[in-house]
Parts: sequence; structure tokens; C-alpha cells
Amino acid sequence: MVIIVMGVSGTGKSTVGQALADRLGWSFEDADDLHSPESRRKMASGTPLTDADRQPWLVLLRARLEKALTQGEDLVLAFSALKRAYRERLSVDASRERWVYLHAPAAVIQARLQERVGHFMPPALLPSQLGAMEPPEDALSVDVTPPPDVVVGHILDGLGLKPGDGLGLKAGAPRK
Repeated sequence: MVIIVMGVSGTGKSTVGQALADRLGWSFEDADDLHSPESRRKMASGTPLTDADRQPWLVLLRARLEKALTQGEDLVLAFSALKRAYRERLSVDASRERWVYLHAPAAVIQARLQERVGHFMPPALLPSQLGAMEPPEDALSVDVTPPPDVVVGHILDGLGLKPGDGLGLKAGAPRK
């Protein structure tokens, strides 16, 4: 099974995603780690990525999900997934994927971005991400204003999961 934790920069995708993976005993992958050096430089300079900039990245992410699902690896992926087209491009097998949309008021996210140190994504790009975000209709929607451990609890409850669940869920297995 794969859980994709999505949202704009500053919603805690990496923090929540890693904590969720730890609680479940699953692997974790941060899509930001797969950005090209050119894309990282572009964002760090304050320039939003274009759809064309994102295409090679989406190919890498889809390959990672395909590998996980083929090998029966349970994986949590932190991925912005701003647009429906990106989510559709990334989806491999909807029966073994769960999407979790992290969100909070813009002021909360902006404050978090202002406090963040060492990340290539500057706070100045938040408005472009909020403008590009097409909220999903088919994802578990979770407000990330509470602390990460509370958010992870909401995700586990919302998906009907507990530590040890997933573990190589194969196609055709009952959905949670």
C-alpha cells in the first residue's frame, strides 16, 4: 500500500509523512529529495516551477511508486501534488493508494515557512503554491494546525489504519 501525503509547502508533509511511516513501520520517501539540482536552484531563487519543470520529477516519482507496489513495499510519500493532473500522472493503482491532503490557514503555513531553516523552498513562493493548489475531492482532508502527533492520529483514524497494517497489501485485497 502507498499513502501519498500532499499539500503546499509548509503543511508538514515531510514531518507528518515521516512520523506516519514510523508509526506504521513503513518506508518513507520525500519527493523533494528527488527534485533536480536545477529545479532546486530555480525555487531557491524565488521562481516557481513550471509544469514542464515538474515532468521529469513526476516520472521519477511514478517509478518509485510502481517499484513499491510491484515489490509489495508499504510506502508513505510526501509530495505536493498541487494539481489534479499531477495526481493522475502519479497514480499507479488506485486500489492500493491512499491520498491525504494536509492543509491549514495560509497564515499558519506562512508562519511555519518563516521559521523553517535550510530548505530550498522560500516563503515567498507560498502564494504561487496556494494559487496552483487544486484541492482533491477524493483524499482524506486533514487540518495540520495541531501538533504532528495529533495530525498522524487523525490520519490513522481517517484511513482506518493502525501500526502493522498494510504490509504488502496486494491487488484485490480488501480496502481499508
